[in-house]
Amino acid sequence: MSANDLPNGNSSAPISKKGSDKLNSSSSSGPSIHDASTLSDVRAALASLHVRETTITDRLNALLSSQADLSRELGRLDLLRANLGSQVIATRSISNGMLSSAADTAGRLSSRVKGLDLEKDRVQQTLKVVEQVAELKACVHGVVGSMGAPQDWEAAAGYISRASKVPEPIIRGGFAASMVPSVEVPDAPWITLENAKESLCGLFLREFEKAAKEGDGAKVTRFFKLFPLIGRGDVGLDVYGRYVCQGVAGTARATLKATPGDAGSRDGFFYANALTKLFEHIAQIVESHGGLVERHYGEGKMVKVIERLQMEADVQGGIVLDSWSDERGVDRKLTDAKSYPFSFLVQSFLTPQRTLTGTPRMNSPALGGGTNPRNSEDEGVDMKEVDGLLSEISVMLGRWSLYSRFLAGKCKNPDTPEDAPLSIPEVVTKSNLSRKISARLTTPYNSLALFFFRRSVEKAFQLDESPTGLSLSLNKPIDANAPYIISAVDDVMYIVSAIIQKAISTSQREVIASVIPDVGRVLGGSDFIGMVQRRMRDESYPQPVVAGGLPPENKIISFIVLINSLDVAKDYLARIITQQLGTSLDQPNGTAQPNALAASFPFEHDFTFITTALKNLNSTFSMKTSELISDALRVLFTAVVKPRLKPMLTEAFRDADYWRSEEELAEIARLNDEEEDEMVDQVQRRFEQSWDRLMKPIARLMTAKTFTALVDLTATDLSKSLEKRVWSYSGKTSPYGAIRMERDFSGIVSTVSKGNYSVRELFAKVMQILMVADMEDEEWEELGGDDGEDGIEWVLNEDERRRARNLVKA
Repeated sequence: MSANDLPNGNSSAPISKKGSDKLNSSSSSGPSIHDASTLSDVRAALASLHVRETTITDRLNALLSSQADLSRELGRLDLLRANLGSQVIATRSISNGMLSSAADTAGRLSSRVKGLDLEKDRVQQTLKVVEQVAELKACVHGVVGSMGAPQDWEAAAGYISRASKVPEPIIRGGFAASMVPSVEVPDAPWITLENAKESLCGLFLREFEKAAKEGDGAKVTRFFKLFPLIGRGDVGLDVYGRYVCQGVAGTARATLKATPGDAGSRDGFFYANALTKLFEHIAQIVESHGGLVERHYGEGKMVKVIERLQMEADVQGGIVLDSWSDERGVDRKLTDAKSYPFSFLVQSFLTPQRTLTGTPRMNSPALGGGTNPRNSEDEGVDMKEVDGLLSEISVMLGRWSLYSRFLAGKCKNPDTPEDAPLSIPEVVTKSNLSRKISARLTTPYNSLALFFFRRSVEKAFQLDESPTGLSLSLNKPIDANAPYIISAVDDVMYIVSAIIQKAISTSQREVIASVIPDVGRVLGGSDFIGMVQRRMRDESYPQPVVAGGLPPENKIISFIVLINSLDVAKDYLARIITQQLGTSLDQPNGTAQPNALAASFPFEHDFTFITTALKNLNSTFSMKTSELISDALRVLFTAVVKPRLKPMLTEAFRDADYWRSEEELAEIARLNDEEEDEMVDQVQRRFEQSWDRLMKPIARLMTAKTFTALVDLTATDLSKSLEKRVWSYSGKTSPYGAIRMERDFSGIVSTVSKGNYSVRELFAKVMQILMVADMEDEEWEELGGDDGEDGIEWVLNEDERRRARNLVKA
């Protein structure tokens, strides 16, 4: 078979393009007959052509067999198409012959139903209009009839109320205009009703005012309830507001009529009580009359009465505040307080004061010392008057806060959730009384509170006393009670507690925002902490009189007392703040259970603000006192403790013979007629005696926390000295001496850490050196040797461990 015998395009089963490509590729891959030059090439080309012929034949046979299946399926489709065509013809005949008439009938019925519905709706609307016009006619004739001879005002108001339910377009419509008027009532219905409203409104006003003048409460209530029925609710609320305001004004004037000679004197809390009575009277009116107003005028209408009452409260409250300010001379006291020189505090910056020990500071400016010609620093500013003024203002501010919370609850939107924080209503924030309270009470209170506290701190240091009878000698008993602090700490912290408590009692965020930071500045600034710091530096600094010696005992005691004072002051303030918060200081904001503080500050974010202010006061003061205590303890350690540590160690390790063997030490003990155990323990015994002589006198004077901190400083320095001493025995220690050394050093560590086990951690390096030195070779190898792969938390590096292994001489 040759290439020309291949099937052409006229074949009954055409070959696809893909098949053609494969054929071409096959032909291109085989040898070509045109390239044959030898017999073998011709045979190879002929074999390739046979293969191609077989492949093509198989593919053609497959196509022919599949063509028969396709023909059968096409026949089936033609049959189905014929059946579907007959069904379509039948369906069309049914639709045209049977359903078209039914569809036309349904359309006609639907149109008629819609028409009937429209007619029915129009009839109903017409009937409704007729009913409303009939109701309107009845109401109009009822109003006119009730206002005639019967003079039944309730019935007349009721008819007008019924008529108000008829839509305005009906009342003013032509149908009503033609049907309602009659011979008795010839005017249009809207004219008749409007005239009736005006007439009744004037009548109700006259009767209401007459009843109010006569004090007839039942009649007042009777006519007050009629105003909303005739559509004059605003008039009723206004006249009712004036009525209740008359009672408020009368009560306020009666309260202020008291004179100094009467039983109701203006001394003490007279004006605070007057303001309290004003607020209580208004609150009682709102509480008792609110139900009546809401029931007859609608929900939320009591706010209108509250606004009218607040206008009267602005007037009467302003009179009380102005009278109080003038009679108490608030402006003069503010001027005196702002011009007060604080000479004692200022002079403390300039010249060193007398020592803390002994009696009160008699050379203070308060007693006319030096060149101060004044008889007293309090001249022109009576501290008792200022304190009384602060107390009176705090009461008035507290009552204003209660009043504001009460009105906030009454003016609260009914849709607001119960647990939502209160918001101060505009009737309060925009009132004249609110502005006057800010100017007359809040601002003076903040200024006077700052002056009072700073002057109290100054006076506390002027009258300060240190505890007497303190001594560093254990043989002398101490009569005073611990903690040993200056008296100024108790005085100042008592005032701090009073100032904070009084400020919180005002329930005013503006007061807390001023007073708490002011307290923090006076405590943590140059006044309290600054005064103690200057006394430490100028009066009690433990400086040796002779170079190389120890400071005088009175200086050491005074310095310790001042350290104690700072520590106790920090604890006092923390307790004060905790008591006010009603929860732990380390508890985050917002997690505390509701307490009195939260109840006093219910407005929005006030409670969080107050809590943060108090915690900031404590944290700031604690940080500053802690820094000063830390510096003072380093001074105490450097001047008093450290100079004695070296002699203590020298004495303790005197005659220490760690190079001797156990037999040599036993022989020496026998020759000296001593017990071997006593010789072995002499280092520990000597150190413990020296340590107790040094630290016990200090421990009985210091507070527990400050003494613990001092021991930590001492242990840190001592550990470095012991480490140097250990290394000094390197290569000079016998195996038995290394055991004794570890025992002696452990005894020293136990002595220092007595009562405070955590101090042992400061000696970890020393103890690991001795531990490594005492290990047997097998034990050391078992632990991993110098590589340290043993799970032990080493504080020694690899070189130090290797060095420790060489501590014992070979």
